[in-house]
Amino acid sequence: MNAASALELHRRVADAVLPEPSLHIAGSTVTRTQRGTLDRIDPTTGALLATFPLAGQQEVDDAVAAARKAFPAWRRLSADRRRRILWDVARAIEAHEEELNQIVALETGFPVGGGGMSMAIDYFEYYAGWVDKFEGELITTYPTRALDYVKFEPHGIVGAFVPFNGPVLNAAMKLAPAFAAGNCVILKSPEMSPFGVMRLAEICREAGLPDGVLSVLSGDKETGQAIIRHADVSKVVFTGGGTVARSIMATAAESLTPVTLELGGKSANVIFEDADLDAAAQVAAFVSTVAVAGQGCLFPTRLMVQESVYDEVIERVAAVSSGAKIGDPLDPSVQMGPVISEGAADRILSMVEAARQQVRVVTGGERLAETGLGGNSFLRPTVLADVDNSSPIAQQEVFGPVLAVMPFTDEAHALAMANDNALGLAAYVHTNDLTRAHRFADSLEAGWVGVNGFPDLTASAPFGGVKGSGFGREGGRAGIEEYVYRKNVHIPLP
Repeated sequence: MNAASALELHRRVADAVLPEPSLHIAGSTVTRTQRGTLDRIDPTTGALLATFPLAGQQEVDDAVAAARKAFPAWRRLSADRRRRILWDVARAIEAHEEELNQIVALETGFPVGGGGMSMAIDYFEYYAGWVDKFEGELITTYPTRALDYVKFEPHGIVGAFVPFNGPVLNAAMKLAPAFAAGNCVILKSPEMSPFGVMRLAEICREAGLPDGVLSVLSGDKETGQAIIRHADVSKVVFTGGGTVARSIMATAAESLTPVTLELGGKSANVIFEDADLDAAAQVAAFVSTVAVAGQGCLFPTRLMVQESVYDEVIERVAAVSSGAKIGDPLDPSVQMGPVISEGAADRILSMVEAARQQVRVVTGGERLAETGLGGNSFLRPTVLADVDNSSPIAQQEVFGPVLAVMPFTDEAHALAMANDNALGLAAYVHTNDLTRAHRFADSLEAGWVGVNGFPDLTASAPFGGVKGSGFGREGGRAGIEEYVYRKNVHIPLP
């Protein structure tokens, strides 16, 4: 496919599936604001995809006012009716799955089908089941006898922030438990992938979500700060990078607004000599350098291999990485599309160039110019060997298709290397020794550990990090507890 053909295809698909660029407030769309607009460039073709409005203080105030109006009835809605609404949202996402996948492919460059729609559906189904099962607690009192119980109360209005990678899935991970607990949500869409979340807002309303329970505002840092600073926003949840997280925490601290943060990772992936090397190499290479072009916070981007099988694993990893089919993300056979933007590609390559003199470049490390699609955001999957674990390329999150590989001698050496990082989102271990698998997992400083594989991100399991990877959890009972506070009621029984 040449650039002209790719551009025509993308324009045709965009005309068919992109929602009208707008803010969604109280069931109404807002297409013009005093803040102006932002352009979103299609990372595949390099052409303008669409222009969308920026929310300002007025739009934030309007969204919060709508949520404040909707909240009393929403929190008191009978459990069976709220449960049905969440279930209907899941069914509506399912009905529009192909359309949502195409929108996400256009705006992010992720291969169609890689937008996480099945997981988004799972989150709404799972938390629909929590609506009528989130009981309180009965407390034993002393020294005076009393009826003392705890109620789980919704915070009220939640300000939610989602990243560009997997925007619909990340939104579902926040919206489903927040709604199940009885909250209203002001969702700020990501600047580089706002359209999937805009369409999700339409789908939620079509499925019966009452007006005001969800507002979606596209915008920039100023928009986000206005949401956090609003006196009626009583909880903030954020997925993204540490630099933005520090800014969010600083602003939230002004009003002591509680914050949940799911941040980045530089996850260790440890392969022992007794592991299934084919399976371990497949996970190491595909997840870190091919899947969504390496743009995932929990990806195993630090690969530690026991010395006895080090060269063999590198050879297998390189074969998987270099064999990936790269191209137009709208093509169902493509395994890898571009990174999110030309600027991101520049940043990733600059990190590789800075490391090039100290590492061995096994494969990749350059732009892919021969796609013929017009964009300048395609990178070759990159495998760097003989990496020093203390170097920037091993310690800092690249958020691109770059895998840093290093050898280790024994279990103690591997564990020390794995835990020697300021981040602690995920970690992985490959071994056929069951005792070692348990022992090693127990000692890893990470919130999410995979043994002999890359775990499915299921709604029923708590996900989140430690250390510099944030705090709080998404998924499971822990996920819905992020959206409630405990109210104790004490009734004396003399």
